[in-house]
Amino acid sequence: MKLTFLGTGTSTGVPQIGCKCEVCRSTDPNDKRMRTAALLSTPSGNILIDCGPDFRSQILHEGSPEIKALLITHSHYDHLGGIDDLRPYCSAEEPFPIFCGPDVAERIRTIMPYCFGPHPYPGSPRISLHEIEPFETFRPFDGAPEFQALPVMHTESLRIYGYLTDGLGYVTDCKVMPDETVEALKNADTLVINALRHTPHPSHLSLAETLRLVEIIKPRQTWLTHISHQMGLHAEEERKLPSGVRIAADGISIEIS
Repeated sequence: MKLTFLGTGTSTGVPQIGCKCEVCRSTDPNDKRMRTAALLSTPSGNILIDCGPDFRSQILHEGSPEIKALLITHSHYDHLGGIDDLRPYCSAEEPFPIFCGPDVAERIRTIMPYCFGPHPYPGSPRISLHEIEPFETFRPFDGAPEFQALPVMHTESLRIYGYLTDGLGYVTDCKVMPDETVEALKNADTLVINALRHTPHPSHLSLAETLRLVEIIKPRQTWLTHISHQMGLHAEEERKLPSGVRIAADGISIEIS
C-alpha cells in the first residue's frame, strides 16, 4: 500500500492568512501546507481519509485518481468541508460511501440536506453514510483491507476516530489517546499522527506529547501531520527529531509495509 499526504496543515493552513512569520514567508515547498487529508492506495482501490476545503486543489494536483470510499475522522470543517467536490466520484446508481461516527453523519445531513431525502437537488453528490462505532472493524468496499475505528479525544467532550489497517495507524486531531487505542496502535508498523506545535494546546498534541506516545507505541516509522506555522521551519525542525520520526509534507508518498 501507499499513503499520499494530500495536506498536512492545521485548520488555517500554512501560510496563515495575514501572518508574516518566517514559516509563512518561507519559499520551501515543504512549508506550504493545505488542510490535512490523505489518500491510501491499495491493490483494490484508493481510499480518502478526510475531505477538507482544499480537496479540489489537492486531488487535481494528484491527477484526479479514482477514489472508492471516504473515511472521516471528525466533524470539523477542515476535515469534511470538501465533500461537495466528490460529485465526480458518485452517481445515483452508485452512491459514494462515507464511513464516519454517528455525530459526523448527522453533521453531514445537517449541512448538506440537498443530498438527502426523496428528491435530492439535481447534480448534488449522491453519498451513502455508514455509521461506525468505536473499535468497530469494517471494509469500505469489496476487496478492501479491513479497518478498525480507534477512538481518541480531540477535546474533553469530542471523541473522534483514528484508523488502523494493515500496518498503518492514522491519527489526527488527537489530544488524549485512551489506553485501548494505544495498545491497538502497537500493531502499526507506520504511524501517522498529529503534532501541532511545540507549545501545549487545549485540543491538539504538542510535539513533546506526540513523541512520548511514539516512545510507547514504538512504530518502525512515524510521520507527523496536522502542523501549524508555529512548529517552525520544516527543514530545521526535522533535523531535531529522533530516529524514525519524520515531518510529513504535502504531496509526498510513503510505502506501507
